[in-house]
Amino acid sequence: MNKQSSSDAATLPPLALIAGPTASGKSALALRLAELSGGMIINADASQLYADLRILSARPSPEDEARAPHCLFGAVDGAIPCSAADWAAMAKREIAKAHDAGCLPILAGGTGLYIRTLINGIAPVPEIDPIVRAEVRRLPVEQSHAALTEADPEAAARLKPTDTQRIARALEVVRFTGIPISEWQRRSAGGIAGTVALHPLLLLPPRAWLYARADARFTAMLDQGAIEEVDALVARNLDPALPVMRAIGVREIAAWRAGDIDRATMMETAATATRQYAKRQYTWFSRQPPPDWQRAKMELDDAIIDKLAIKLHHMALTH
Repeated sequence: MNKQSSSDAATLPPLALIAGPTASGKSALALRLAELSGGMIINADASQLYADLRILSARPSPEDEARAPHCLFGAVDGAIPCSAADWAAMAKREIAKAHDAGCLPILAGGTGLYIRTLINGIAPVPEIDPIVRAEVRRLPVEQSHAALTEADPEAAARLKPTDTQRIARALEVVRFTGIPISEWQRRSAGGIAGTVALHPLLLLPPRAWLYARADARFTAMLDQGAIEEVDALVARNLDPALPVMRAIGVREIAAWRAGDIDRATMMETAATATRQYAKRQYTWFSRQPPPDWQRAKMELDDAIIDKLAIKLHHMALTH
């Protein structure tokens, strides 16, 4: 992700970013910052974007949404897949609205691809030929990774051998265009870096604390209506490949409601999926953003949230 000099930042409109893995405390910190600054919170979480998943995606409650302006939460129907580029276009509009209104836009979420796309822009990869794509997608992941190692060793070394989707994407790109995906990414355009003064904070608390919070939150979701939420989603008979149908907890609860697994298995499977997702997010936010982005590695409580919010408020509004 792009860096920015302090001299450049001083003349640009501010943008706060609070990012990190699930259950790390992003929503609470964003709300506190919004109350301090009179800011507008803009969702940067793929699951929270969908209207069907208020509870299961841990969207802010109606009470919290009433305390500060919130944008792009529940903004898209689950039947409509939303790409990173789609979200970035919406986020740009909301950021511009916030600046026009004279308030601080606050991005909050854990979808790294969304955030990177917004900041760095889109790689101008041409549309892949359907025949090439079909050929690549039919390959077992082991075979795809071996082929990628030969065609684009840089991408193959960067990706896990089991990362089916990213391996297939990198392989189809290099096969169709003859250019490695990393080169396309270096040609990215349309990002907002250079047009805003970005003030990022990454929340990377201790993993044991994070996982315990995620487990407790999922149990609470079941009591708060997540089961009925999934029932309603399943009743829509949507394509199982849609992002909303692949959100953590949807498949697990649906399988339990269908009688395919018992409640204990559902709980354990969902907990495992959440931890794996949190681990991937943790790794991404630890390694991908620039090293000079601030990182908060402590457990969050109300007092620490207040301190972090005051610090971000000062940085964003006195830059």
